[in-house]
Amino acid sequence: MATAIDEAKLNEFLGHIVGDAGAAMSGALVVVGDRLGLYRALNDGGPATAAELAGRSGTAERYVQEWLDANAAGGYLTYDPATRRYTLPPEQAAVLADESSPAFATGLFQVIQACWSAVPRIEARFRTGGGLAWGEQDACLFEGTERFFRSGYVGNLVSSWIPALDGVKAKLEQGILVADVGCGHGASTLLMAEAFPRSTFVGFDSHRGSIETARRRARAAGLEGRVRFDEASATGFPGSGYKLVAVFDALHDMEDPAGAARQVRRSLADDGTWLIVEPYAGDSPEQNHNGVGRVFYSASTMLCVPHSLSQRGPALGAQAGEKRLRKLATGAGFTRFRRATQTPFNLVLEAKP
Repeated sequence: MATAIDEAKLNEFLGHIVGDAGAAMSGALVVVGDRLGLYRALNDGGPATAAELAGRSGTAERYVQEWLDANAAGGYLTYDPATRRYTLPPEQAAVLADESSPAFATGLFQVIQACWSAVPRIEARFRTGGGLAWGEQDACLFEGTERFFRSGYVGNLVSSWIPALDGVKAKLEQGILVADVGCGHGASTLLMAEAFPRSTFVGFDSHRGSIETARRRARAAGLEGRVRFDEASATGFPGSGYKLVAVFDALHDMEDPAGAARQVRRSLADDGTWLIVEPYAGDSPEQNHNGVGRVFYSASTMLCVPHSLSQRGPALGAQAGEKRLRKLATGAGFTRFRRATQTPFNLVLEAKP
């Protein structure tokens, strides 16, 4: 028996789909605009016509015109019909043009690009249950992930997350040994090293290409003397006596998060701290059925769960939630566990022996 359709609800949902389709399609234009420096050219040079922006950026006017109108239609730019000029407002500039801004989010669109690139392979994994390792994803994922998460670290890591931990800031100021596990391109490691010049930092990651990039960035920043990056797994990274071990937005991806937790416990000094930063999530699915949860569940489907499954891991997913993370920590021998602070996008958790 056919179910009656509510025409008003149908039309409302179709409107929702049109909005989603516009966002999905224009996301490609954000990546193009970022690569070509179009947002930066608008931000640095001020309002421009298509011809003026094309001249500034060394691009073709006809393409630039369509790009500008798509961005204006989406509210990314504003348009003045009298002058035929387009403006990047300061709020949009903070998100799209200023890589030093804690609101910078262009890297997120590179992550979206990686998700689309993975569609044929993930479709196949849906049928077989197999995985897709992080290192097998499109290379735009590695740069996009670092750029996106780095903004959150710039805005929060030194100013609020570390001060929220029990006694850790004072130790960092005095000088301690720190491990950053799953460090990727080293954004979090280098930010901490710059802020706490008396401490020594070691970043570990299992992806060789990311470690090579992190080493180049350490050299460029003049931090090689206090920062080292080594290729190592989360369950087998070397060293002991760390006063702080940090895992940023990586624990849920791991093939063996319980083993990683045990390795952190073994490597920590008796008075050490494990800092765990994870995507914000409630403990039940319905708590995450919102805009932020939609982003994280989508990334989890295409990126996080496939990596864990590629190594026969438990596939915690990007919405693991505090309860499951607490169980990992206590199962590894940590006796104290608390939520130190949070943002709309992050859970910041502290575990102690």
